[in-house]
Amino acid sequence: MNTDGRNAGGRGAGGSEGAGTMLVRSRVATRLPAQDLDRARRFYAEALGLDPVDERPGGLLYRCGGVDFVVFRSTGASSGAFTQMAWEVDDIEAAVRDLRGRGVVFEDVDVPGLRTRGGIAEVEGNYPGKGARGERGAWFRDSEGNLLAIGEPIV
Repeated sequence: MNTDGRNAGGRGAGGSEGAGTMLVRSRVATRLPAQDLDRARRFYAEALGLDPVDERPGGLLYRCGGVDFVVFRSTGASSGAFTQMAWEVDDIEAAVRDLRGRGVVFEDVDVPGLRTRGGIAEVEGNYPGKGARGERGAWFRDSEGNLLAIGEPIV
């Protein structure tokens, strides 16, 4: 055991690899439900400029920046009450302008501590490891009601 309570070398009791270590080295992929997969495909292509890199019956696989996400046919729907997936961009104003030009409608947010102006809000604080003091964010919904976002770190 290390002084921080973790097992040295990522091995669990008995020397076997722990699930946590296995997951740290694994790729993560987001899954977004779609009640109408054809409508979702059109939205991601026309509004976001994304085409699937692969597909199977009932699912579309997208890849952005080396990370995968899937839009899958579902009879259920997301509540859309929270951000389900976000992209980190270098220039949020340019990204918002481009996406608006493609028909994306950005959410207006006005809650204590968070208010959008021109579709963009300043989010106080950031994760120390990211080396930023905050983030600028903008939120929008896809054709299926999933709440998506773009963000730019404030350095």
